[in-house]
Amino acid sequence: MGLWALKLFGKIIGGVFALLIVAFLAGTWVYRDIPREVLEAKYANEESEFIEIDGVRIHYRDEGTGPAVLLIHAQFASLIGWDSWVEELKKTHRVVRFDLTSHGLTGTDPTDDYTMERTMFLAEQFIDAVGLDTFSIAGTSVGGTVAMRYTAANPERIEKLILLSPGALEGRAQIANRGDSAGALNILKYILPRFIPEALLKQGYGDPTRLDPAIVDRWHDLWRLEGQRAAEIKRLITYVPGDIESVVRAIKPPTLLLWGEENHQAHFEQAPIFMGLLENAESSRLISYPGVGHMAVQEAGAEIVPDVVAFLQEGTGAESEAINAPEMIKEAPMPDNPGATEE
Repeated sequence: MGLWALKLFGKIIGGVFALLIVAFLAGTWVYRDIPREVLEAKYANEESEFIEIDGVRIHYRDEGTGPAVLLIHAQFASLIGWDSWVEELKKTHRVVRFDLTSHGLTGTDPTDDYTMERTMFLAEQFIDAVGLDTFSIAGTSVGGTVAMRYTAANPERIEKLILLSPGALEGRAQIANRGDSAGALNILKYILPRFIPEALLKQGYGDPTRLDPAIVDRWHDLWRLEGQRAAEIKRLITYVPGDIESVVRAIKPPTLLLWGEENHQAHFEQAPIFMGLLENAESSRLISYPGVGHMAVQEAGAEIVPDVVAFLQEGTGAESEAINAPEMIKEAPMPDNPGATEE
């Protein structure tokens, strides 16, 4: 290769490298963190409250009066996703919901600990701080894991348990630290194009055409709260659901299991397995939703909540006919390898 060619090749490589640097720097500017006060002005409302629990400033909303229900959101989501449920539930119930750390307007934990143990500790302290004594609890995805664990540990305080696509049924131990994944994920601390939350949401919908662009915008914004991305990456690489099978077997209160049949994250095939494990629950019922995916709260919350209202009203003299699915047989077989995943 002639000297001129070497020089030209060098200039081309240098130019490409320079463009990559410019693109990276531009990306870090365009997708930089958003100050807390900006996001609170946009996404907090008159019902929003903040409470400090062990150094963490937790965002929550407490609406309605009557028997209490606590709602716990999924990974990557926020308490806002429950809006369609709250609109109905608060007519007859006190409805409390909060943002987990590394989510929504709660954001970072000064301890930099996002393990399940820390998550449960904060949830327990929050429940006590807002005065929930006996109540029903509902959770979806990782929120379902938190709800299951709390119910199993505190059966005397839980009136009814509602699990929406809870996932986490691994059937085997997980690696405690996924540090090998951190390198690839860390780029998201600096560049987070809108298409990433959009792709995640679409993957979680049974019918992606139902995805409202406003939901994508909200997820993209809240992921960019100051320090949020680094916190969520820490949660992802340290998350271990633990022995969920034993947790489910320890559940005693009446339980309603809700599952989208097009769920490709926590596969619908897990549903009868869960029903089989709920052997010690006072009662258990499964309702499935054709065409609905893992992000069922976002995709079909308004369609699902009547079944929740009916379940909560059972035994109170205010029953409705919304729940008409038969109870599944609890002796569902346990496969050798459930192969489940958690959002």
